[in-house]
Amino acid sequence: MSRKGIHDQVSVVGMGCTKFTEHWDKSADDLMIEAAYEALQDAGIELKDVEAAWIGTMDSGYAGTTLSSALKSDYIPITRVENMCATGSEAFRNASYAVASGAYDVALVVGVEKLKDSGYSGLVMNATPGDGTAPNITAPASFSLLAPAYFHRYGLEAKQGKEVLSRIAWKNHANGALNPKAQYQKEISMETILKSPLVAAPLGVLDCSGVADGAAAAVIVRTEDSKKYRQDPMYVKALSIAAGPGEGMLTQDFDFTSIRENIRAAEEAYKQAGIKNPRKEIDMAEVHDCFTPTELVIYEDLGFSERGEGWKDVQNGRFDLTGDLPVNPDGGLKSFGHPIGASGLRMLYEMYLQFQGKAEKRQLNEPKIGLTHNLGGYPWQCVSFISIVGKELS
Repeated sequence: MSRKGIHDQVSVVGMGCTKFTEHWDKSADDLMIEAAYEALQDAGIELKDVEAAWIGTMDSGYAGTTLSSALKSDYIPITRVENMCATGSEAFRNASYAVASGAYDVALVVGVEKLKDSGYSGLVMNATPGDGTAPNITAPASFSLLAPAYFHRYGLEAKQGKEVLSRIAWKNHANGALNPKAQYQKEISMETILKSPLVAAPLGVLDCSGVADGAAAAVIVRTEDSKKYRQDPMYVKALSIAAGPGEGMLTQDFDFTSIRENIRAAEEAYKQAGIKNPRKEIDMAEVHDCFTPTELVIYEDLGFSERGEGWKDVQNGRFDLTGDLPVNPDGGLKSFGHPIGASGLRMLYEMYLQFQGKAEKRQLNEPKIGLTHNLGGYPWQCVSFISIVGKELS
């Protein structure tokens, strides 16, 4: 499956990110403008210097005109991308490959979602037309299936498993309390998380990510040109996305303790980046913590923990801000909410800040390799995206 990839061929030289919150006083256009111009200013360029752009949004606009109308760009090519919860990451991947190909020297990527005005709750969505046999259950219900399956396979009592899940939520909220751009900037006690009202057993409200509005943006150039813009660019080592064939619900050996698309995307990304031991070689990660058991399973799917050992690593603090492999140092979806088109770029924004030593109270000690991960769909059928980025050329 391994592709050639674009290891170190392109770099990020500017990024911007709005605060993620309930932006009742701002439109999607306002959010895109804020994020895009922050990224342009950060790169030291003007809009006229951008040769092509990509806009990632699931439901806050259609076609490239979503971005061109907001920015009043000068008839440059702009492509709208949608790939469920991996939408922002997918826009970044497409722009990176276009720049690496030599078709464009400077590309802008913007991800945006304006959910609160729409009344979107994250629970009820229109079912995709089909033959009527596909299960139509909510996202919390589908990901809740991971928890009892994991507990049963690895011998955790329900109370013990719930404490593991709650500690993941506790960690991410503790990190988010240090981030001025997070929606929820408050630590939440384990006791409160454990007692939060059930949404889909065993998941309580505080096991679930929230709904928010937000936008993020990046400026991409070829690495050979990057020092024209800044001396500390972020290098793109690997970009991988795996779209599953939907066999999870059709095979007897699918047991809800792992997500196959994660595994395949990780294998591909590690080959492109030359990562042999992710547990030791990855310094930090932003992963798709839509629900706490999702993050638990991701640890093992991505090789951060041995199979059946992820829950112990959670309890031991391995993924805390002060741990060996901090996961979601910016607070994750749990603290930011999930404006779908923007989340993937928000994760890359944290990598960018950490490499530059600009993450303030949550700054890690000299990280050099980071990983971002998005997942869109259900545990049995989804798209899974992974990027690996670095502070230095390999």
